[in-house]
Amino acid sequence: MHQTGSFQSAARATEKAIRTVKYNKTVVHVDDDPAILKIVHRTLEIYGIEVVSVQDPLNAIAVITQLGARVVMLDIDMPGKDGLTLLHEIKRFDAGIQVIMCTGMVSLRTVLRATSLGAESCIFKPIHDLNEIARAVDRAFQRIDRWWIALQDWIDRRDAFHAIENKVLTP
Repeated sequence: MHQTGSFQSAARATEKAIRTVKYNKTVVHVDDDPAILKIVHRTLEIYGIEVVSVQDPLNAIAVITQLGARVVMLDIDMPGKDGLTLLHEIKRFDAGIQVIMCTGMVSLRTVLRATSLGAESCIFKPIHDLNEIARAVDRAFQRIDRWWIALQDWIDRRDAFHAIENKVLTP
């Protein structure tokens, strides 16, 4: 009985933490192909996800930082700056940003390089199932939510410890 109560209280705490998670849930999509930008934008809009499309990869970092974006989709093969270079720059700036690679360059070397640089997932073009994009974005946001919940749990535990410590040390 005690365990059931503790599970219920943990579930309530998790629900509360989820409700208090506040961050920008906009996806920044970087691709030099306007047709792909349009398809991805429309697909994610159907799922209620806000998308900012960036056609020039040289503008990507400025847009990501200005918006405080937590999820980014990147093409790999782009003129001016390739997606792997952008991925490296994004992760150097903020390793917590979830990056989804979307590429027609299907090779084991490319996928391994992208994952070693911190890509969360890789979607291959041509995209036959547009729902795959929404699922990848949803997984990225779920991962962020779990991190925020874990962080809030750590803060709550730290605060509880300090409260107990202050009661013990205060005469």
